[in-house]
Amino acid sequence: MSRSPARVLAALNAVRPPDQPSPVIGKAVVVGGSIAGMLAARVLSDHAECVVVVDRDDLHATGGRSGVPQGTQLHALLPGGFLLLERLFPGFREQALARGAVEAPPAARRTYLDGRLKVVVPDDADSLAGSRPLLESLIRQQVLRLPNVKTITARATGLVFDGDVTSGVRCDVGGSPGVEHADLVVDAMGRSSRLSDWLAEAGWERPALRRMTVHLNYATALFRRSEANPEHAVVLALHSPTTSADVAGAAFFAIEDGRWMAMMAGYGENRPGRTAEDFVRRLREQFPPEFAVVADSELLGDVQTYRHADSRRRDFHALTRLPAALVSVGDAVASFNPVYGQGITAAALHAACLASYLRSGPDLGLPARHFFALQKVVVDAAWSISTSADLALPHVDGPYPRGYRLSSWVSRQIIAATVTDVATARRFNDVVSMRKHPSSLATPTVILNALLANRRTR
Repeated sequence: MSRSPARVLAALNAVRPPDQPSPVIGKAVVVGGSIAGMLAARVLSDHAECVVVVDRDDLHATGGRSGVPQGTQLHALLPGGFLLLERLFPGFREQALARGAVEAPPAARRTYLDGRLKVVVPDDADSLAGSRPLLESLIRQQVLRLPNVKTITARATGLVFDGDVTSGVRCDVGGSPGVEHADLVVDAMGRSSRLSDWLAEAGWERPALRRMTVHLNYATALFRRSEANPEHAVVLALHSPTTSADVAGAAFFAIEDGRWMAMMAGYGENRPGRTAEDFVRRLREQFPPEFAVVADSELLGDVQTYRHADSRRRDFHALTRLPAALVSVGDAVASFNPVYGQGITAAALHAACLASYLRSGPDLGLPARHFFALQKVVVDAAWSISTSADLALPHVDGPYPRGYRLSSWVSRQIIAATVTDVATARRFNDVVSMRKHPSSLATPTVILNALLANRRTR
């Protein structure tokens, strides 16, 4: 790829739907109705005559999907992801607010690091607070309204090939096997995607799977909210890996239906907040004053827990033999430590990769290497953000990249400076939100500014 990763990521963040649909595909099949699958279907609707989404759940049903075990947990829609969704679905913000989502401009977001309140970046982009089921249902409804998108409630069981070209998806509909023929197949089956197995069974290469064990434990609870438009809609309290706290962090968001959604996270054997009593006690005693407002509210239902064992990525870009007319998106390619809130934004950027690929007028009879090269930039950026922080955790033992000690020291200096210095915080927020490439934090100017900011606060 001739352009630098930083330029590629900037271009992907600027991708917009075409003014007029320009079909280059007859029929596209998306396997999986996840958020990543729906966003892929939205992009495909501009470039295919027909888009079919195959999922075991009835995608027209209301509420959350059974295939999303993490759906009860707190989800963040980062400002970068919010901007991308608004481009794909003009009016998404207004529709989300009408359904009860809460807009969170910079002044309504507070972040603490080891008990210290971080500066506000006044010109940062707005964010949106809402539950995963709300955000997912809004995206799904927008996509399923498109005239050339339809769904099939079925279990995908394999792929069909015509020589070196993927030509369809094997489906089991209520015990009746069949084939959904396609000119392009998109794998959006999530972390447990079976695509690697299907490729190996058909004699193709299996992509390398990389894992980083993190053993993250989530606990999430809902509380009744009395304020329609709270002063602080999003509050995070993070602990550095070097602290001895058994809670890695906590957060609460104002979400739809007049509720607070609060979350605690711990690593390894630390599972804070598993009971209602422990959850409420910790909110009152171990976090900044804003958390007491939530703790003093009425608890709604039970505490919901979730365990995330590892971050993982499948390196499709590195395959030497890959069938044509096949791509993979979302968690099926890379799934990161969810505490950093990158999932929805990464899925939206994968959709931008697909849009850019299809606009290039690709030969679908050849492997989609241009798509996977674009996607690698997104995956590398998110993986760098996530794993560089995870490697600092006491229970994580690598693998450590070359130069890790120096890069880790630089990262600690920059993160410390985000507490007091607006310029450093602005650049850091842009990177975490995936609007800018991590390399933009490694410039001499940024590092020097961080070091000076830290010296001023000593």
